[in-house]
Amino acid sequence: MELKETIKKRKSVRHFHEDKPVDDSTVRAILELAIRAPSAGNVQPWIIHVVRKPESRNLLTEAAHGQSFIAQAPVALVVCIDKERTLSTYGQRGLELYSIQDTAALTEHILLTAVDMGLGTCWVGAFDEEACSRALSLSRNERPVAIIPLGYPAKDPADRGRRRLDEVTVWD
Repeated sequence: MELKETIKKRKSVRHFHEDKPVDDSTVRAILELAIRAPSAGNVQPWIIHVVRKPESRNLLTEAAHGQSFIAQAPVALVVCIDKERTLSTYGQRGLELYSIQDTAALTEHILLTAVDMGLGTCWVGAFDEEACSRALSLSRNERPVAIIPLGYPAKDPADRGRRRLDEVTVWD
């Protein structure tokens, strides 16, 4: 698929085929491309948890205020910031800004690669970080910033539209 086509096709999927697993080689292929994302100073301040156990995905659903499609997907990826890695290079600004930008770039690479491979995802940012950390027994060094349910879409979500370019662009 061409990049333009992949970008246009990407939508937030909230209904997954529960009986259609995503194999480890597919997850690995997605993550191999995701880690090619840019990062400030090439610090790469990310840690990605691949969550397959239903009980863990159920706990992530609870942490995400009941967004049940997280548990429905066969895999959930949890993108975390490696706080020590970013602090040691860029200090507080790295922790408060660069690491967020870097993990956002990684997350977008995951979303686009998944679409290109015929899978669906949803970028979930609405969750309780403490509950997510407890659900996965994350170290104090890790800050979860995105939960990404991953699976084969059960249906194609409706296009929700986008604001017009002239509404969001300022030319000098």
